[in-house]
Amino acid sequence: MHGAVTKRATIADVARRAGVSIATVSRVVNGTSRVTEATASRVRAAIVELHYVPRAAARGLASRRTHTIGLLLPEISGHFFPPLLRGIEAGARENGYSLLIYSMQDRSGLFDPPYRPLGEHNTDGLLVFADSLEEAEMARLYRIGFPIVLLCRSAPNSLPIPSVTFENRTGARALVDHLIEVHGCRRIAFLSGPPGHEDSYWRQAGYQESLQAHGIPFDPALVAAGGFDDEEAAAAVENWLTAGIDMDAIFAGDDEAAMGAIAALQRAGRRVPEDVAVVGFDDIFISRYLSPPLTTVRAPIEQAGRIAVQQLVQWIQAGRVEHPLPLPTELVIRRSCGCGMVR
Repeated sequence: MHGAVTKRATIADVARRAGVSIATVSRVVNGTSRVTEATASRVRAAIVELHYVPRAAARGLASRRTHTIGLLLPEISGHFFPPLLRGIEAGARENGYSLLIYSMQDRSGLFDPPYRPLGEHNTDGLLVFADSLEEAEMARLYRIGFPIVLLCRSAPNSLPIPSVTFENRTGARALVDHLIEVHGCRRIAFLSGPPGHEDSYWRQAGYQESLQAHGIPFDPALVAAGGFDDEEAAAAVENWLTAGIDMDAIFAGDDEAAMGAIAALQRAGRRVPEDVAVVGFDDIFISRYLSPPLTTVRAPIEQAGRIAVQQLVQWIQAGRVEHPLPLPTELVIRRSCGCGMVR
């Protein structure tokens, strides 16, 4: 499914472009001896312009001899990642691949050549979670025909790269519809995820779509950053309460944020769901054991990991891949929304 690959640049091409010797390019790529920063900068610029892949890496890419797939993630924390990693690991094992994981918080300069931690030099293909890879590096890998599959992120318009996503908007719409139609909620607050996170964007879109469909005006004061994090979400809810913001329900962008929201409300003496209903998204393992058990939207997280590996392996082995539809989500009703509550 990927486009035609142009003739691969050689180390001699890089040397000519940078105006240096082949030995100097080799020293910059391998870091074997000191080169002035000005010279190294010219070499790195030439590598980027020519999409140069070192010879050993090129042989590995051509032969697919690593039998390894890479996974790029942000810092691994919380309850979302264990099922995702289970699915990815199982999919890799079933297809005869080893799994190489790189997790990071600060991406600045991380993929400047020759410092790429994962890529064509040490893997046969790459799984990329959310915004763990800059678009420029994604485009570079695509141009050299290197297999990539995205998780919880759609491909940029210019790059027809397969992605595995969830039906976030329809799941969120069903959840907010339930709060309005079954429980009569009108002041529903929303805790968004990290800035720029695609899952959060579509969950907020479903939230606002439901409000509009029921004739409820959107109130920006009822939207705050929850960061897909219990502590950040708790702080946001505490700010709402301190400011005297009136709400009868909180839709947390994920279950981690819902946990923080419940904790903040209970510390403030607010009863859940009697005073404020709380709902989440993902249906992580712990959600059913919260007090009260959490009403949420079930996302097939482990299945997403397996499917992403299947897509990547198909591209590696067959040179093409089908683009999967967003995975369906399911409303899971428990007590935190008010269902089953004795009034």
